[in-house]
Amino acid sequence: MPAVSKGDGMRGLAVFISDIRNCKSKEAEIKRINKELANIRSKFKGDKALDGYSKKKYVCKLLFIFLLGHDIDFGHMEAVNLLSSNKYTEKQIGYLFISVLVNSNSELIRLINNAIKNDLSSRNPTFMCLALHCIANVGSREMAEAFASEIPRILVAGDTMDSVKQSAALCLLRLYKTSPDLVLMGEWTSRVVHLLNDQHMGVVTAAISLITCLSQKNPDEFKTCVSLAVSRLSRIVSSASTDLQDYTYYFVPAPWLSCKLLRLLQCYPPPEDGAVKGRLVECLETILNKAQEPPKSKKVQHSNAKNAILFEAISLIIHYDSEPNLLVRACNQLGQFLQHRETNLRYLALESMCTLASSEFSHEAVKTHIETVINALKTERDVSVRQRAADLLYAMCDRSNAKQIVAEMLSYLETADYSIREEMVLKVAILAEKYAVDYSWYVDTILNLIRIAGDYVSEEVWYRVIQIVINRDDVQGYAAKTVFEALQAPACHENMVKVGGYILGEFGNLIAGDPRSSPLVQFNLLHSKFHLCSVPTRALLLSAYIKFINLFPETKATIQEVLRCDSQIRNSDVELQQRAVEYLKLSSIASTDVLATVLEEMPPFPERESSILAKLKKKKGPGAVSVPDLEDGKREGGELNGGGERGPDSAAMSASNASTPSPSADLLGMRSAAPMSAAPTSAGSLLVDVFSEAGPAAPSAAVNDDGFLSSAPPSEDPATLLSEADELLNKFVCKNNGVLFENQLLQIGIKSEYRQNLGRMYLFYGNKTSVQFASFTTTVSCPGEHQPQLNVQTKPVEPVVEGGAQIQQVLNIECLTDFSEAPLLNIKFRYGGALQNLSLKLPVTINKFFQPTEMTSHDFFQRWKQLSQPQQEAQKIFKANHSMDTEVLKAKLLGLGTALLDDVDPNPENYVCAGVIQTKGQQVGCLLRLEPNGQAQMYRLTLRCSKDSVSLRLCELLAQQF
Repeated sequence: MPAVSKGDGMRGLAVFISDIRNCKSKEAEIKRINKELANIRSKFKGDKALDGYSKKKYVCKLLFIFLLGHDIDFGHMEAVNLLSSNKYTEKQIGYLFISVLVNSNSELIRLINNAIKNDLSSRNPTFMCLALHCIANVGSREMAEAFASEIPRILVAGDTMDSVKQSAALCLLRLYKTSPDLVLMGEWTSRVVHLLNDQHMGVVTAAISLITCLSQKNPDEFKTCVSLAVSRLSRIVSSASTDLQDYTYYFVPAPWLSCKLLRLLQCYPPPEDGAVKGRLVECLETILNKAQEPPKSKKVQHSNAKNAILFEAISLIIHYDSEPNLLVRACNQLGQFLQHRETNLRYLALESMCTLASSEFSHEAVKTHIETVINALKTERDVSVRQRAADLLYAMCDRSNAKQIVAEMLSYLETADYSIREEMVLKVAILAEKYAVDYSWYVDTILNLIRIAGDYVSEEVWYRVIQIVINRDDVQGYAAKTVFEALQAPACHENMVKVGGYILGEFGNLIAGDPRSSPLVQFNLLHSKFHLCSVPTRALLLSAYIKFINLFPETKATIQEVLRCDSQIRNSDVELQQRAVEYLKLSSIASTDVLATVLEEMPPFPERESSILAKLKKKKGPGAVSVPDLEDGKREGGELNGGGERGPDSAAMSASNASTPSPSADLLGMRSAAPMSAAPTSAGSLLVDVFSEAGPAAPSAAVNDDGFLSSAPPSEDPATLLSEADELLNKFVCKNNGVLFENQLLQIGIKSEYRQNLGRMYLFYGNKTSVQFASFTTTVSCPGEHQPQLNVQTKPVEPVVEGGAQIQQVLNIECLTDFSEAPLLNIKFRYGGALQNLSLKLPVTINKFFQPTEMTSHDFFQRWKQLSQPQQEAQKIFKANHSMDTEVLKAKLLGLGTALLDDVDPNPENYVCAGVIQTKGQQVGCLLRLEPNGQAQMYRLTLRCSKDSVSLRLCELLAQQF
């Protein structure tokens, strides 16, 4: 900037500021200001020949008065006049006044814009920077309309000075954030991207902020920036601290630019170009290596800069989730920070490890730090660090350490901060259920949870324990005994009374043989808590009492006496009064058989995903649950344990077993209209036979009784099928869970399960941006021109997906006959006003409906010979596409859905499988033989099926898997 001459000191301004500071009272200050305002007003009105210096001085005084909190209603025109001055200091004050005081709706905007245009075209770098700063500071839509097309030209012009380029890039970024629809890069895109190659590091730093913002909105237009960013990052990382002297901060070369480059790369998937990807991996390895080197300075600024780059690099490694070596190294590096003396580093390490724990590559490495994390949970002073430690324990939990982690979290709950107790309770409940092998341990854990933190145990938690107890005969007696003992405590929480009333009312007979828990003892124990409870709990206890009359006729007189007393039949609460009157009459006039029928045990709840998990997602806020959470099957091979979504509230035990399920427990909206009397499915299954009465889907979408939409015909204006649609489909031939599709805006996760000819699929749509998706719709169209081959019913989705949020869609699938084409999923939504329309294939392939069939060697080859017609066999010889690892091959063949038969083929190197494909119309038997040749890196795949079209389709699918 030009030097300020002595004459620009503005002595009058200095005297005025001194006078203001010397004022002894507010009144004195106002009096002095009013005097000055009158003087300035008279100068502006009276003397038409004010020189530039005087105008600048008086405008400066007005600006100072405004900053003191007083209104200024004149002087704007004089400030605008200063913009036409050729002196830097006068022009500077004019722009400063306008940036602070001029409203975007001012009548002077046109004059201001003209002055700015003159400065931008002047080629004087100082004036151009002042004009660009003013545009950025005001940042109004009018400014964007006037200059959005001009600034990119200045930014990429070859003769523009570096300081102007920096200002132009940041100015354009400001306008883009306020009016993105007006800033259209168009022809300037490639030239803006190439600013990453600029010789001036300041230009690169400013440009990368702009490119990162633009990439988030239009990723495809700016994807060429990836290779340039990697190249620039490589040069910085490999440089010594003396190479970039002007941009070295405490021996760390260009730390801010390095962080911005790493953040830009997180906007894109891993580079497809092998050379670029290799160079990036080298950069990341170098950053991890430098983190291990001794510090070159003891200053905190040095460690801060070094760690900032390291954490951004780890974030990029986690984002890619494709380099096992880097993920494990990142985990080990973070593990060193867990015991660092800096609280902020411990916090960041815990937060990053939470994400690493969800990766199949680094989960085991994260688990090695369990003792350190538990110690942090117990000893950390900062509550936010303790909360991150609890989050990490939750993320690293699996079957091998579940009991230890749950025990530690329960122990911590007794002294935990009130702000995180509810979340801790939900996490303990989820882990106890998810990894419960011994259900008596699960019951103990939940009852202990209620004892320790009863006030924070939501309805969903105690609903869930009751659902599981009812669905599992082997734990009912233990649950009744345990809850009976828990109720004997002098003071027990009301939630414990609810659980006790429900379980004893249903299964009290299982412990009634012990004199210490005889029917009357059970009743007296429950009734001793009655007067201390709220109305809903009393209503549940009354329902338990009428159940007791059915289970234990000897208690009838005692219970009728309780129901008959005035405090019940004349109760001021209408619900309690009605129950008491109805139950008393029912017990008096109904025969034993009628009573037994009306008050029979509750039927098992239909299997559903736990609503506790949904409540935790809701509490954590939008976007807190990522798709990798869905991939626990990779590590555990298990699902959430069974249990319905029907809340066992006080009405659930009432006289009518057809009571309406409590809506509060059905947070995911996944309740099916399956009959209550239907036999329960296995505890690990998420499926319900929703197709037991279903016929073929109608040709157009229609809502059925379960709230599902039947599959629709192809859209009249379908999106072009993604070029990688077949590749995405092939990824899921041998697995059911994972990330189906991801770009810079949207991530689609999938979780599915199949039984016989039925399937259920959960699709998770995640908004990766900070801007909401509007008009979000999905359509599924099925193959088969003349007759339907698949019947797909879809649950409607929410039309709005908030920024960072995730929504779920449920699909029910029925295989009517064999098929070759996968269903098409079309997704439409509006992002930033622009319509996004994409179409991809759902990973529903014919092998998903396999039922494994075990066979002896004799049976296999006998059946092999029976399927000897030429059209029944399909064979393909092909080169190996992947590593010929034995365990990987076995895992893929099992993932196919068939039974892998041992000791069947005479050649032990070969693999043979058998299975039956279940469709609604028929069953198709399939035999498979895979012959690997390790030396030639070749396979021969032979399939024999009772239907020729199935042989060909399976052969085509499998040839791409090995």
